[in-house]
Amino acid sequence: MNRRQFMQTLAISAMTTQVPHIAHANLSPHSLIKPSRLKVGDTVGLINPASYIQRQDLEAIQKNLTALGLKVKVGKHVLDQYGYLAGTDINRAADVNAMFADDSIQAIFTARGGWGCNRILPLLNYDQMRSHPKILMGFSDITSLLLAVYTQSGVVSFHGPVGTSTWNPFTVDYLQRILFQGEAIALQNPVTVPVQTITSGKARGKLVGGNLSVLTAMLGSAYLPSWKQTILFIEEIDEEVYRIDRLLTQLKLAGILNQISGFIFGQCTHCEPKGTDNSLTLEQVLKDHIQPLGIPAWYGSMIGHIQDKFTLPIGLSVAIDATAGTIQLLESAVRV
Repeated sequence: MNRRQFMQTLAISAMTTQVPHIAHANLSPHSLIKPSRLKVGDTVGLINPASYIQRQDLEAIQKNLTALGLKVKVGKHVLDQYGYLAGTDINRAADVNAMFADDSIQAIFTARGGWGCNRILPLLNYDQMRSHPKILMGFSDITSLLLAVYTQSGVVSFHGPVGTSTWNPFTVDYLQRILFQGEAIALQNPVTVPVQTITSGKARGKLVGGNLSVLTAMLGSAYLPSWKQTILFIEEIDEEVYRIDRLLTQLKLAGILNQISGFIFGQCTHCEPKGTDNSLTLEQVLKDHIQPLGIPAWYGSMIGHIQDKFTLPIGLSVAIDATAGTIQLLESAVRV
């Protein structure tokens, strides 16, 4: 099943807290914590907090990470399966907590998305993450884990490839420059992939975002940050245009859109209208919701369920140019 089908099966059960944690919502802007940069020879922990994978997937992931010069320590429950989930909530959360507690691990990568991260958020030890900051990376359903870690612990997290992604030169280059070299680089589409400006202009703010439907499913929880002076980026897959409209409307009604300083829509993969019914275009929907905000905004950034993708540091200060479609990191995302 695809990510949206997993979301449609959502049935969040009552969850008992297995580890103590203290909510650190509305952290001060000065409490941002950067994890250490990656180096060749470092060990990364591989976890699977959402949907299950097969053994052949794990072997391919290990091969790709080894090609980056990294050692891989596989979480105890990475190959577990509980229905469409990669094991029980308690065991998936245990792998996350164990990797943050393990001093031999320098970074934590996720195997795949799907559905399941929202279920484990109350079971995570955010105080431990704050005292043992590490690179945590993924996208799609991993959005909720990335946002919760940033919101509750203040640690910069990274919206980037999962283990089952395509680890091609474009994707690997941005990952290495940000996570290994610690460069404060500008992220810009190749000339073959133009952007569509919604509202021109430049802005600065904290970069926050991820998958649109996953983020929207977190509304009302303690795991989303303050939206003031943020640059919101979103992406989506397998959602028809009217569903994108509905999700953006929900963000608007929740008071989020009128707080942000800038807006970036990445790629919407397989989001074309289906059937013969009349439909608005995605461009029309974005114009309806975003243009009245009067903030710099564009569509088409290399973010989402695509082969060539940026690595984006959540919580870091950036400057954007909606005409050029650029995201300029204003500082290194890692401690160098």
